[in-house]
Order: sequence, then C-alpha cells, then structure tokens
Amino acid sequence: MTDEPRSRRERPAKAALTRRGIVAAAVEVMRADGLDRVTMRRLAKELDTGPASLYVYFRSTAQLHGAVLDELLGAVDLSPVEAEGDWRERLEAVLASYTRVLFEYPSLAQSALTARPAGENYLRLVEGVLALLDEGGVPPQQAAWGLDLLLQLATSTAAEHAGGDDPEQWDALGAALRAVRPDTHPRIVAQGEDLLSGPGEDRASWGIRVLINGVLATPRTGGQPT
Repeated sequence: MTDEPRSRRERPAKAALTRRGIVAAAVEVMRADGLDRVTMRRLAKELDTGPASLYVYFRSTAQLHGAVLDELLGAVDLSPVEAEGDWRERLEAVLASYTRVLFEYPSLAQSALTARPAGENYLRLVEGVLALLDEGGVPPQQAAWGLDLLLQLATSTAAEHAGGDDPEQWDALGAALRAVRPDTHPRIVAQGEDLLSGPGEDRASWGIRVLINGVLATPRTGGQPT
C-alpha cells in the first residue's frame, strides 16, 4: 500500500525567517564551500524559501557578506582592552587576533577589503581600538583616522596571504632580485636578501607598530571637524 499524500496542514511548519537565521546559514555555507557560494539563491534553497524573501533583510549579497564578517568578528579577543600593561602591545594583540580570524576564512579575508560590517561585533572592535588609542594619549581626531589605517593593514595582511603563499612566485621574485646588476640597481643588490626576509607574522607585527607610532606622532592638518 502506498502512502497517501500529506496535506499542507499535516506538514511541519517552517521555522520563521529571521536575519540571525539567514546569517547563520550563510556562515555554514561559507565554511563548507567558500564565500563565493554565499548567494541569495543558495541561501534561499538552504532555508526553503524564495530569494525575494531574503532581500527583505539584506539589500545585496555584499551587505550579506558584511553581516557574515560581523558574525565571525565575535571571535576577536578583546580582553587586552581591559588588561594591564603597555597600551601599544595590547593594541597590537587585538589587531593580531582580528587578523587571525580572517586567516581562518581565506575567502572572507579578501572580501573584507570591501565588505562593510556594521553589527555589534564590529562596533565592539572599533570601540576597543579607540579605547586603547585614547589610553595612549592619541588625540581623538588622529585616533579616528588612525583606526581606519590600522584595520586596513590588518585586513590587507590577511587578504594577501588568504590563498597561501605560492613558493614558485616567491622563488621567481627572489631570482629576479638576485639577477639585477649593481650598476643599475645598487640598492636592490645591497638589500636584496633583506627585502624578502622575515616571516609574514613578524612583518605584519612590525607594520602595526609603525602605524601605531605614526598615528600617535602625526597630527591631522586638514579635514578637521568644525
């Protein structure tokens, strides 16, 4: 005997569609298949709804990607903000944690250069960075612009290494540097080995320290609020 078709009334009701549920589904898709698979059509299928329903919550895929980024920023360690010790070292620790989160999700690291998160986790990160800059005596106007530079450096560092370092590319660059002549490229010959020296983590850490010191020491000369 074959089963009788079930009426609509007998089927389990679908869970109500929510912004949080959409983001959670998007995170799962990204972890499984990469950020390029996080589309409205794919999510609609996962959530058993139509793509038009998702646009009620997100105007575009880019906005959705920003929400995914914000969700993952909840893993950033902000405990150094309330800790004791040198404010520069604590700020560097926060930015290093932010970078590590992006390193875990290669496709998201590249998207983060243009994605604009605006959720609570991102705001907590911004507040934490500003608090540490304030503790270090950075004038508010310099801190406001410095925040952007610091997050850009951390984001671009993660994006640069998102796909992993290609040894062939580095070998080709090293060979090109070694092949230059001292009469045409004397500085490259003199500093060639050091141009590619040091692990990426050390270079990124140094870059953050340079920016922190620069933000502290460089006053804004234009675009001041009135």
